[in-house]
Amino acid sequence: MSIESILQEVFGYPSFRGPQQDIISHVVAGGDALVLMPTGGGKSLCYQIPAIARKQAGQGVSIVVSPLIALMHDQVGALHEAGVNAAFLNSTLSSEEAYQTEQRLLRGEITLLYAAPERVTTPRFLAQLDTLFERGQLSLFAIDEAHCVSQWGHDFRPEYRALTVLHERYAGVPRMALTATADALTRADIVERLQLEAAAQFVSSFDRPNIRYTIVEKKDASTQLLRFIEREHPGEAGVVYCQSRKRVEEVAALLAQTGIHALPYHAGLDYRVRQANQNQFLRSEGVVMVATIAFGMGIDKPDVRFVAHLDMPKNIEGYYQETGRAGRDGMAADAWMCYGLQDVVNQRRMIDESPAEEDFKQVMRGKLDALLGLAEATDCRRVRLLRYFGEESRECHNCDNCLQPPEVWDATDAARKLLSTVYRLQQTSGVSFGAGHTLDIVRGKRTEKVVQRGHETVSTFGLGADYSESQLRAVMRQLIAVGALQVFTSEGFSTLHLTEASRAVLRGEVPVRLRESTHQRPEKRSRSRTAPAPVAANLGQDAMVRFINLKSWRAEVAKAHNLPAYVIFHDATLAAIAERAPRSLADLQHISGLGTRKLEAYGEAVLAVITGTSPALTAG
Repeated sequence: MSIESILQEVFGYPSFRGPQQDIISHVVAGGDALVLMPTGGGKSLCYQIPAIARKQAGQGVSIVVSPLIALMHDQVGALHEAGVNAAFLNSTLSSEEAYQTEQRLLRGEITLLYAAPERVTTPRFLAQLDTLFERGQLSLFAIDEAHCVSQWGHDFRPEYRALTVLHERYAGVPRMALTATADALTRADIVERLQLEAAAQFVSSFDRPNIRYTIVEKKDASTQLLRFIEREHPGEAGVVYCQSRKRVEEVAALLAQTGIHALPYHAGLDYRVRQANQNQFLRSEGVVMVATIAFGMGIDKPDVRFVAHLDMPKNIEGYYQETGRAGRDGMAADAWMCYGLQDVVNQRRMIDESPAEEDFKQVMRGKLDALLGLAEATDCRRVRLLRYFGEESRECHNCDNCLQPPEVWDATDAARKLLSTVYRLQQTSGVSFGAGHTLDIVRGKRTEKVVQRGHETVSTFGLGADYSESQLRAVMRQLIAVGALQVFTSEGFSTLHLTEASRAVLRGEVPVRLRESTHQRPEKRSRSRTAPAPVAANLGQDAMVRFINLKSWRAEVAKAHNLPAYVIFHDATLAAIAERAPRSLADLQHISGLGTRKLEAYGEAVLAVITGTSPALTAG
């Protein structure tokens, strides 16, 4: 069967997207590949179709290295629905279940086997791979979330480093490394660590045009978040990222008190609670997951309408990866973040206090600076974001700066006064001080600390009294962002220090122009909590009734199969069926997302729902 036939008959898609066809053809022919493709771009098909094609050609099983149990379960479930013989080996299986899966593997009954890197590199598993290799029945290694192998990546996992054994032990078996996020440094590290120097590199556009990027100044973060959800995403699924476990629980509780279906997720929760919350998020509609970055990688839920950050991530890769979990279905979605000076200080402190080598810290500071530059930008966010990954673009007209160009003011005078104060404090006291104390001096506030240290006599005391604290904090953030000011941490205290770049600002040679305090976007008309999903927004009245009935039917099937609803059919497929109003199985053919196996399994039931002959399902 050709790769085009597999795409259409197994997965139900009419055509390939972007570079999928080139990638798949290359791997089917036995080539190695490094694949960078944004979340929602169809990355999994790039190894699933070659695995099926090579199995049909008698070349054996494909091994998919995946770091997440939830992803394994959902992908294997989806493959079963499509009629593909897939399996996983992980800690959720009993000893007997794992043994039976291993026996099926050795008998050549499995097309794709998913396993974590820790299991793949065990002597037992390697011995089984040796047997398959000797028989010529080892077809492909697909290493998903490959950025985990790199120390420069945002989700570094040391166990990924041991995967070099695959190249050394199984020469000639094609290998793929796949990730949604990697800058040039991370990409080079992946190539080196996995010995993919000879692999073809396929780098897709990083642009997600359906995502609107908004970054606001942090004032009262919880209230700002609540306002954002209530105005723009009532009753819709979303993810809210917080830096600490305590903050996760506080925010989840606050949202729940206002009637939002919000759940917490962090590594400190009992495993069963985490799993139950994750299952609710995946299998119910309108759930908001409040989480640390422990949550998210491998989450395939297509209808996440927003991702919000209440604290600044560590770098642009992390930000891009996390925001990319919104709008996987291609429909409009929001990436919203609020941040402030304390976020900058906290991130600097975490870098400075880490036990890493200084070279590593310097790289991490550079990555943080790039994210600060994105946050403080007055031009198109998307242009800056894509440029970080080496991609040039035009103004997007779908970010806050494009939609509401910020007012800009000349902050050169304020910047010079701040830098002069840092310099004079160092000169008069012999020690450096933090952001809050420096701001108090510039604004002329006689706090207890200022008076005790005699800092009201510093020559710059009160010179910035005409500026608001909010303005001066923005100036300080910008100075840190451009490298004219550095934050160092020692024994839990953060202090400000001048840099080589400070000189030009102090001399007035480099102008400092800043955005005015960020405003919220105007209120959108709130949709009802029972409003249809965006993908069905353009359906007529009769088609909408059919769509609602199809969703009810799908929910029952998903529950019976113990799978998320989108694994059965995506909303886009249901909307297409509702719009076409088919009366026969022939009418259902060629609808995107409805392959041969699903047509056989569900075709008659779908027709019964459409014609109203399914008694249990009516639009309520």
